[in-house]
Amino acid sequence: MTQYGSMALGGTLGIQHNKAAQAPLTWRLRNALRPGYWAGWASNKAARKISDLTGIPTLTAELSLVLHKGSGQRIDYGVVGYRVVTTAFVTFLVDQLQTETSVFGDFKFHDSGVGTTAENVTDTAMETTDGESRATGTQTETSANIYRSVGTISYTTTKAITEHGLFNDATAGTLMDRTVFSAVNVINGDSISFTYSLTVSSGG
Repeated sequence: MTQYGSMALGGTLGIQHNKAAQAPLTWRLRNALRPGYWAGWASNKAARKISDLTGIPTLTAELSLVLHKGSGQRIDYGVVGYRVVTTAFVTFLVDQLQTETSVFGDFKFHDSGVGTTAENVTDTAMETTDGESRATGTQTETSANIYRSVGTISYTTTKAITEHGLFNDATAGTLMDRTVFSAVNVINGDSISFTYSLTVSSGG
């Protein structure tokens, strides 16, 4: 005797977008009240206005970050600093206009550290690196005059991250910009995505 039957497979698929939580208000206030933050913000705005009014070219920068917890939670800290393009980078830029080298287009290596000394144009390195490998960031332009690099650094130990630097080499190289901010605490399994943007204003 032959028997016939049927079998059906079914299921559902759902997509959920987990929006990043905002950094605690206490952290945002603490970071915004640092002299380096508000002075950088004011200088950033003034430099762009000067370019508009006088035609003098300027370089202005900003750094934002998102903390990715090992649990899957994301915390958006927003823009954490507006400083500081280094003298080393400016010197490097002038040299490249005379003799171009391949590392000119390699300012995509993100480093983070635990140093708290205020950033300065004379900086050539991180104050205190955190021991993790530099992240190789993606390079884009958000408009014709804004360069952007996004890099994610993964952490293997508990530490308080307080500084970020952008270099043109995975282990050495020229420091383009260093930014100090209020401590972002991480543990093993956490990571931070850093977004660095450099706006080059022609004054036109």
